[in-house]
Amino acid sequence: MKTTPAHIVREYGPYDDKPAVHGVSFDGKQLWFASGDHVNAVDPASGELRRSLDVQAHAGTAFDGRYLYQIADSRIQKIDPDTGAVLSSIPTPEGGGAGLTWAEGSLWIGQHRARKIHRLDPETGAILNTIESKRFVTGVTWLNGALWHATWENEQSDLRRVDPHSGDVLERVQMPADVMVSGLESDGVDRFYCGGGASGKIRIVQRPD
Repeated sequence: MKTTPAHIVREYGPYDDKPAVHGVSFDGKQLWFASGDHVNAVDPASGELRRSLDVQAHAGTAFDGRYLYQIADSRIQKIDPDTGAVLSSIPTPEGGGAGLTWAEGSLWIGQHRARKIHRLDPETGAILNTIESKRFVTGVTWLNGALWHATWENEQSDLRRVDPHSGDVLERVQMPADVMVSGLESDGVDRFYCGGGASGKIRIVQRPD
């Protein structure tokens, strides 16, 4: 298995009145992050905070090309990013959720302590299939057809490329010892956006060659 140290190319934050980052997503133009009682939009070029939506935002965030999806306790809320209106919601799987992303017409949700990733029907919340992980899952994303998830366990974090059927780890990107990952999203090209938990930071990690 290939293991490489993380190449952190940039950091954003922390932001005033946004003490922690609970989830991240990218809509192609703006970077979004969850901070407890707001979902916030950031300019990915400058790191400048553009605006905030007043919605509960306790864990993972996702974008389907039109709408945001945000974990809020026991629900996943579908949100209009233009107005902040909550359009609908579905339940999180038993045991809650951490990371969240959109791919192949489905929501993919990480379960922290359960060490699982579920593929969900975005309309009903039904579990379509489940992948087992050997580590706590704190973020989920897809990049160039590959499934990645973030871990945070024993005060260590890494990014793992896994087989989407078996969950076998194919590649690891090791974060520095003092850098934890609380949410994960890709830019769709060659970089990962990593939430920094209580640090209030968002870090950009270069995808290894």
